Amino acid sequence: MKINNGSSSGTANNIIPGTMTKSAKNAVLFFSLIILFCCLTFCREQPGNVSAASEKKYSIYILGKDGKEYIMETNTLDSGILYPEKTGAKLDEKEIDRELVVRDRFYYLLNRKKDSFIKYKEAEQTITEVASAPLENFSVDNYYWLNKDTLLLTGLNTTDYSQVKYAIIQTDDMKVLTIGDLAVPRPFGKYTSISTGFVELRNKQLFLGYTYHQKLSSYDYTTSDTTYLALFNYPQMTKIRIDKDVRSTYPGGTNLVQPYSFNDEKGNYYFMTCPGIALGNRADLPTGIFRINAGADALDKNYFFNISGSVINNHAYGIWYLGGNQAIIRTERKDLFKGLSDHYSTAHFEFYLIDLSLGKVLKKLELPLDKGTRRACVIVSGNTAYIAVNSTKEGNYVWLYHIKTGALEKGLQLAGDTDFIMRIDKIQK
Repeated sequence: MKINNGSSSGTANNIIPGTMTKSAKNAVLFFSLIILFCCLTFCREQPGNVSAASEKKYSIYILGKDGKEYIMETNTLDSGILYPEKTGAKLDEKEIDRELVVRDRFYYLLNRKKDSFIKYKEAEQTITEVASAPLENFSVDNYYWLNKDTLLLTGLNTTDYSQVKYAIIQTDDMKVLTIGDLAVPRPFGKYTSISTGFVELRNKQLFLGYTYHQKLSSYDYTTSDTTYLALFNYPQMTKIRIDKDVRSTYPGGTNLVQPYSFNDEKGNYYFMTCPGIALGNRADLPTGIFRINAGADALDKNYFFNISGSVINNHAYGIWYLGGNQAIIRTERKDLFKGLSDHYSTAHFEFYLIDLSLGKVLKKLELPLDKGTRRACVIVSGNTAYIAVNSTKEGNYVWLYHIKTGALEKGLQLAGDTDFIMRIDKIQK
């Protein structure tokens, strides 16, 4: 643009005050967009930014080779490689262990030394306490979400592990709503302790599976030959009745460590028994799967899937439902370990696909032998089952089992200090 300085009649003098030329407008718009882009980039790159954190969908609990323990969060299990010593939150083993309840990016744990049920959160490779609720004389065996923010805990007293207890906790503010005893008969005769293996709520009735144990020595015990199913009114927690079944024993297990039960699409409830040496120590009885039919309040006497009596011919620990009447179970190989002393350290576990409606073993999944006695090692998401395997020969990987095609492929690798993948959890839906 030509300007005649000192002249009263130049082009510049024809610009109306309060207006802007087209080129000036474009310049302002251009620089405004640059500033906006920089602001968005800055916000996106902040470590504590909510949108960045929300991308993390999974949590991985690692036991390191040097005994250190870590929690890592990631947005994918499909591929890649992670090193716990580089990107994991190192845990204080005196405060936190793997017996966790994981939900909506929070971690809940009973701290027995503090007599508190504590809520934690991971941020910037650090686990921090958010809030806590007092929980004295309580050892947690199982948990059940009554709704999004209300958690039912069942377990035993810590004085002699003979009284079944329950607690209901409001998790948004960690307030204990109620706590009390359940009318389950204490151990009797030769039995010295009790364990609860699952809890399920349906039609305002609470189902509780349990059994009794006999102490054999300071480090050894065995289990009765009976599965007990107690039924209570909810929320009154008054006992309706107790049923017994001797087809197997040690119903369920601590679901803070590994899952043993589920509901199918029709509302049928299935649970696994675990009489093997690692839990019930009644290896003479079979591992089996029981069913409570939809709408029923008792065991289906016509249904029992005998896992040990099938082609598997071994005991199993852990079950994960895939949908369509199919599930994955994790079974031991008694020909590969010597006893309880090397049960966790020897790679001997296999994964099998079973059909629940037919009571049939469909196939063994072609995965490396796994190690670690009890682990929350499977996540089912859509048409994929993510299976964490600790292989002595091939390393620590999350494998992808494609449910529709039956194909298997390696996914995320856990390397570096990783010795065991102890659990994998979905922390965001």
